[in-house]
Amino acid sequence: MVKKIPDNDAFEALEKIKKAEERAREIIQEARDKTTSQIIQDSHDEAEKIKTQLLTEAKEKAIRIKQKIIDRATNERDGILKESDEEISDLRKKSQSRMPEAVAKIREKVGRSLKKGAL
Repeated sequence: MVKKIPDNDAFEALEKIKKAEERAREIIQEARDKTTSQIIQDSHDEAEKIKTQLLTEAKEKAIRIKQKIIDRATNERDGILKESDEEISDLRKKSQSRMPEAVAKIREKVGRSLKKGAL
């Protein structure tokens, strides 16, 4: 003979199964939400790391470029100063070597003017 389960016990068993299934769905949804949230947070953290790294690299590159420009400008300035000093020195030498001749010409002109009575 087949033993009959009371309807009440069957109903309670079905209710327990439904509650267990609902709890299982909740647990799965919580896991999905946590996983999604964690993935988003990890992605955000990784993006921040990459951003910081790229900014650091860009700053370092900019500093290197700036230093190259400064070095090039300094070298160019030094070259121009050297050329200017050499030109000034050459002009001084030329003017000093021509000074006696210029003084002689001026003396001659002044002497002629004095003779003519122009002064």
